Amino acid sequence: MARLPRLTLAGQPHHVIQRGNNRQAVFLDRADREMFLGLLGEYATRFGIALHAYVLMDNHFHLLATPSTADGLPQWMQAVGRRYVRYFNDRHGRSGTLWEGRYKSTLIQTDRYLFACMAYIDLNPVRAGLVAEAREHPWSSHGHYAGLVHDKLLTPHPLYWTLGNTPFAREAAYAEMVRAGVPAAAQALLTEATLHGWAAGDPEFVDSLQKTTGRRTVKARAGRPPLPRKS
Repeated sequence: MARLPRLTLAGQPHHVIQRGNNRQAVFLDRADREMFLGLLGEYATRFGIALHAYVLMDNHFHLLATPSTADGLPQWMQAVGRRYVRYFNDRHGRSGTLWEGRYKSTLIQTDRYLFACMAYIDLNPVRAGLVAEAREHPWSSHGHYAGLVHDKLLTPHPLYWTLGNTPFAREAAYAEMVRAGVPAAAQALLTEATLHGWAAGDPEFVDSLQKTTGRRTVKARAGRPPLPRKS
C-alpha cells in the first residue's frame, strides 16, 4: 500500500512523536538532552515554528508545535534530526541510523484536543513509571506552564491565555488540568491518530480537513466499498 503524504497545514497545531530505532535510547545524559533542545530552538526560529509543548524520554520524544508554513514542520524535523544524529554518533562513537523511520504526526483540533494533547505529553513520564507527578520530570514543558520554571523555547498557544486572567490563575488551572489526567478515549484517539497520520478531531473537523487537503484524514473502512444501487 502506498504511503500517504504527510497531513501538514500552516497555522494548525501538530502532535509529533519520534522514536529511537528498535526502541534504543536517543538521549543518554543531560548533555544529549540539552543539545537536542538547543537544536529544536535554533531551527524553530529558522523555519517559523511555534513550539508549544514537549517531553524528552530516554528512547523517544513528543512535541506539540504550530508551523507558520506548510513546509515548516517537515523542514524543522529533518534539520533537527540530521544534526542531532551527527552529534550523537560522533559523541558516543557509533554510526548508522538513530531514528525509527519517519516521525509520526497528526493535526490537532485546537478547541477540542489542544489541552488534552499537552496533558498527554506532560503525563508521558508518569505513564512510564519514571515519576509520580508530571512536575518531577525535568525534561518537559510542564514546569513552564505550571509556573515552576521559565522555558524560553516555548511559545504558548493563544488558547492557553483563556485559562485565567493572571499568570498565577493560568498556572494553577493548567496544573490542575494535568493532575486530573486525560480521559481514556482522548488518550487513545491521540495515540492512534499520531501513529497513523490521521487527524485528531470531531467528525466535522476531520471532514473539513479532507475537503481542504484532498487527503484521506481517517482510517479507511475495512472491506470492499459498497456497490452502487441498481435503479
